[in-house]
Amino acid sequence: MVAGICAGAVVAALLASGGGGTGTGVGSGAPDGYWMRTDARFAPVGAFVPSAAVTYDGKVVPAAAWIQVSQHTAVSGATTVKLRVDGMVPGHAYAVHVHQKPCGADPAAAGGHFQHKPSTDPAAVTADNEVWLDFTADEHGAAEASARHDWGFRQGEASSVVIHDMPGSKVRAACFTVPFGWAP
Repeated sequence: MVAGICAGAVVAALLASGGGGTGTGVGSGAPDGYWMRTDARFAPVGAFVPSAAVTYDGKVVPAAAWIQVSQHTAVSGATTVKLRVDGMVPGHAYAVHVHQKPCGADPAAAGGHFQHKPSTDPAAVTADNEVWLDFTADEHGAAEASARHDWGFRQGEASSVVIHDMPGSKVRAACFTVPFGWAP
């Protein structure tokens, strides 16, 4: 209970006020490449007002926490992905990766990590071959992270950002479906 109100009602009110929808500035082609920025508030699976950001573990990624992801892919193909969050657990360390598929009710729906050079070799799971956006939330639950690579995404192969419980963990605490773009 939050001040005598069910926490679910607080989340529903935040989402109904526009807090759960995607504030998508969906990608645009520009002379200097592709730009995209989108944000949402996390909602539990099955929330009355659905969100592109789903929390599977509200103790690790609280409902109504906020996420923003942006991408810039230059004409050269170099890509920068930035992440901003607020409302997370203060002091908690999170692992964050770009995944292949959109989020779903099942945490496994997002598929595996996007890899520049796809491989089943565990040695290929590196920050050079994937987009890692790990962070530790500050005392207010906010954080930022970014990753830059000399390569870009392939069409239809990068669709979400998954927040893992902690670095090295395979537990998927939350997922955000993101309209990543690619350079032709």
